[in-house]
Amino acid sequence: MAYQSLYRKYRPQKFSDVAGQDAITRALGNQVRSDKLAHAYLFTGTRGTGKTTVAKIFAKAVNCENIQSDGSPCCECDMCRGIADGSLMNVIEIDAASNNGVDNVRTIIEEIAYSPQKGRKKVYIIDEVHMLSGGAFNALLKTLEEPPEYALFILATTEAGKVPITILSRCQRYDFRRMTVDTLVTRMQKVLSSEEQSADDKALSFIARQADGSMRDALSLLDQCIAFNLGEPLTYDRTLEILGAVDTSVFASMMEAIAGGDLKSAVKILDDIVMKGREIQAFVADFISYMRNLLLISADGSTGADIADVLGVSSDTYDRMKLIAGKFEAETMMRFIRIFSELSSEIRFSSQKKVLTEIAIVRLLHPEMQDDAASTRQRLAILERKIDRLEREGVRVTETTEPAKKMPLPEALPGDVQMVCDNWGRIVRDSKDIVRGILMEAKPSLDGNKLVIVCKDEISAGSLKANADDLAAVFEREVKKKLDFEIYGPGRGEDPDTKFPDLESMINYDEIKISEE
Repeated sequence: MAYQSLYRKYRPQKFSDVAGQDAITRALGNQVRSDKLAHAYLFTGTRGTGKTTVAKIFAKAVNCENIQSDGSPCCECDMCRGIADGSLMNVIEIDAASNNGVDNVRTIIEEIAYSPQKGRKKVYIIDEVHMLSGGAFNALLKTLEEPPEYALFILATTEAGKVPITILSRCQRYDFRRMTVDTLVTRMQKVLSSEEQSADDKALSFIARQADGSMRDALSLLDQCIAFNLGEPLTYDRTLEILGAVDTSVFASMMEAIAGGDLKSAVKILDDIVMKGREIQAFVADFISYMRNLLLISADGSTGADIADVLGVSSDTYDRMKLIAGKFEAETMMRFIRIFSELSSEIRFSSQKKVLTEIAIVRLLHPEMQDDAASTRQRLAILERKIDRLEREGVRVTETTEPAKKMPLPEALPGDVQMVCDNWGRIVRDSKDIVRGILMEAKPSLDGNKLVIVCKDEISAGSLKANADDLAAVFEREVKKKLDFEIYGPGRGEDPDTKFPDLESMINYDEIKISEE
């Protein structure tokens, strides 16, 4: 007989065998026993949580000739055996991912007109129903609302949000939850016992965490580990080697190197991970989880026993993690998590995963590369630690209130003044509100090395002179030099249009208006 994967070989055949979904199996079993069945059901939840398995058990139960006390099928009568081996067509499974068109749904509608030759119900299990096209959903709608008495629909999906509300409103909905680590470990222990294999509890716990609440993923990973060991007991170290994962002690060493500002050690740890054949993408994902645990520990105000149980770590591991967490502020830890979360998306399709990871480590150690609040706080914390170290070494560190000396700027040349005139629109846009309004109606002119600004009236000229320092700062930012300028009004005894050349034609007033809008 051909070898079967563990998740197929040990697929539950009764409601009592289904792990982690007690509320759902009890509700469905009661409906079978009381013969109060709905005409349509929607099973939704993440992958590997038992949607299709429960659907198949339910399909057999509604046709079983000897229903058990909990509503499960007996798996021994002719109906159960016929449905299991496919000789009876009472249960029709459809994969909507590859049969998602209107024609496929119309085939269902045509076939549903024929009652089953044997058994009570004709059950249609439509897997990944959210993959149906809009036209297919519309074609299914009427039949789903008023199917024949002998017809029953079970729709399974991982993305209920993509199913039209008109379909959802016609179904009884059951949400399948992710399974806990303990539930997964218990199930794997039963499977190992049946397979006459043994494994460390620590190894099984690690596999369960990697499965992320999915029973199918847990059994697939266990199958992979058993194949590697080939009859030998499954150990924690072997599990890490098979799955390309990294021990938590490596994450602790990495965080200690980062806390000490030791870039060389941090990069060497990453090199060792790569040389041992570990997957960098798995390392990044697990490192994010480790930093999340550190954040929870630093935010926890209890004695530590409760949070250690939540994180699923030993007391020794927790004590080391608590020491590491104390070296970082919560905001800094959140910044680290944000950087590695961005890295996790970047390296998915990158051929330079190691380089990108090294860059991320550099960003952790050098907060001055970013200007956000968390980076600033980390820089201050680093500076405070350096000051403390200097003071312990006997170096006196004092504050000074003396303002920093400003380097003198060179004098502007005619070309610099001309550049200000040419870029008058940007000058106006970068000025303060009160100055901007005056400059929009003023005319810049060139007089030797000096900029002359002619305002529309004496009041505007007076206001601009009162804000001359702000205007000078704008000019200095533009030309990086000290620019000499004078401000005039039109009533000074001379016509400014005849004394100074008119450069108004060089100003892009449209740009000013657009920026104002």
